[in-house]
Amino acid sequence: MPRPPVVPLVRTNHVTRPSAVTRALALLQHRLTWATVAAYAAAALLPQAGLAMRQLDLGTVSAPGGARTPLTLPSLLLAWLLFTAALRVPARDLPRLLRRPLPLLVGTLANTLIPLALLPCMAVALGQLPDTDGCSGLLTGLALVGAMPVAGGATVWGSRAGGNHSLVVGIVLTSTLLSPFTIPTTLSAASMVTVGHYAQDLSRLAAVNGGAFAVISVIVPCVAGLLVQRVLPAGALARHLPWIGLLGLVDALLLTYSNASGALGGFLLNPRPALLVTSVVVAAVLCAASFAIGWCLARTVRADPADTVAITLTCGMNNSSAGAVLAATNLSGSPHVLLPVLAYSLLQKCGAGLADSMLRRRAAASEA
Repeated sequence: MPRPPVVPLVRTNHVTRPSAVTRALALLQHRLTWATVAAYAAAALLPQAGLAMRQLDLGTVSAPGGARTPLTLPSLLLAWLLFTAALRVPARDLPRLLRRPLPLLVGTLANTLIPLALLPCMAVALGQLPDTDGCSGLLTGLALVGAMPVAGGATVWGSRAGGNHSLVVGIVLTSTLLSPFTIPTTLSAASMVTVGHYAQDLSRLAAVNGGAFAVISVIVPCVAGLLVQRVLPAGALARHLPWIGLLGLVDALLLTYSNASGALGGFLLNPRPALLVTSVVVAAVLCAASFAIGWCLARTVRADPADTVAITLTCGMNNSSAGAVLAATNLSGSPHVLLPVLAYSLLQKCGAGLADSMLRRRAAASEA
């Protein structure tokens, strides 16, 4: 068989420079934590634009079964965020998970069962505080976070920590596809440990809005992103990924600003430091307990180190943006419900970083 001709190498001093979009994306990724803090500060100091974004009514959309959900600008921002995230999901690696489904099953079930187990315990603890409604507003916020599927950001943290990337992606997708059932289930359970209008609001969301919201604002954009990824040639998609990534990050910051405006907009005029501190504490407890339980479950089923990282991180990272949009759309009369949601959003990233370092040290110690 004849050998192909050797193409001579031509040396050149030309260096391909990254485009302006690529440089902007790298800069924003590097400064994302500070950009998020700036979005929170803008929501506290200049909330008017964020409140206007939340109040912009774009009509309603019907979901299967006849349920209807409001279509707002934050819900569109959430849909675009999930669509762009799905475009970058390596879905081709998922079939191999079916050969060894136990880690996928454990991670998916844990995402639903952990909030159902922790919310009653936290209701008992918060019931000891001198609050007229047993801190039902805080419990409502925690329920809205716990009901949501695993956040797409878990794929990033899972890769950084040396986790099984395919398993993380699989848990993210399966928890998302199950969200029309898991969201109403968690919200209905939370209504039993809250009182007053909070219990009524949670029951209404569970019966009507929760499933419709999951289908329209979560599942549809995710499936659309996977389909577009499947149809487009890999080269064509790769050329547009810098734009997609940059728009996704800008979208996430706008969504953060809009969600935070409702909770922090009047905070400087009417500060409630005790409520803020309590919101941060209860969100931290839920977040830390979720990571810890996830690690214990992984060890119980004797998962290997990569699967342990994946299960641990997916148990503690929920799509807080989706919970904030659901609260802003349906619970506008109770803006303080958003405080634990926003606190959880920041704390889960800190928890993921801490879990990352702890798991790395443990892996290094076991190898030594």
